[in-house]
Amino acid sequence: MKSIDDIAAGIVAREGGYVDDPDDPGGATKHGVTLATLRRLGIDLTGDGRTDRADLRRLTPARARAIFVEHYFRKPGLDRLPEALQATVFDMHVNAGAAAIRILQGLLNDIGHDLAVDGVLGPATLAAAHAAARAAPDHIADAYGIERRNYYYRLADARPASRKYARRRDGGKGGWIRRAEEFIAPRFHLSAAEHRERTAEWD
Repeated sequence: MKSIDDIAAGIVAREGGYVDDPDDPGGATKHGVTLATLRRLGIDLTGDGRTDRADLRRLTPARARAIFVEHYFRKPGLDRLPEALQATVFDMHVNAGAAAIRILQGLLNDIGHDLAVDGVLGPATLAAAHAAARAAPDHIADAYGIERRNYYYRLADARPASRKYARRRDGGKGGWIRRAEEFIAPRFHLSAAEHRERTAEWD
């Protein structure tokens, strides 16, 4: 299994450089780190006493990786999840914040647990996650990844401006869907036809 540092490096590589897409609710980002995150953490890379886009532009890949590992993996307690879930939940937590935990809680409830879907990785959620991983060690990451993929499709259903992240201009899978499927076994990937069928109502 890849180390958490390797996973963080993969996230940085996938996210790319500075982007300020008006259709992205997260706002300006660099290496996947948002300006809002820099402000929340009080990171002033220019030393001018404020945190703005100039600071974001100065963010290095190494600093982005460190932010992800400390604030999106260790502090939320993802290191206490079953090993099979750590990579996919970490990647989703960087991409979607507390929604990553809510998706996990919803999945665990679907298989018989009774959790508050609050986006907090507390003792009850951790216990349920470990029980699920023991019961289905070869499938829990796939099940989470499928729920994650469904979450992206639902976001795009509800917000037309976000559809470009789920479907390319040529109708193929967009970045969101490919990202989710990186953590799903190939046998559970949607075919091109299935993806087109799922997104047909967007036309």
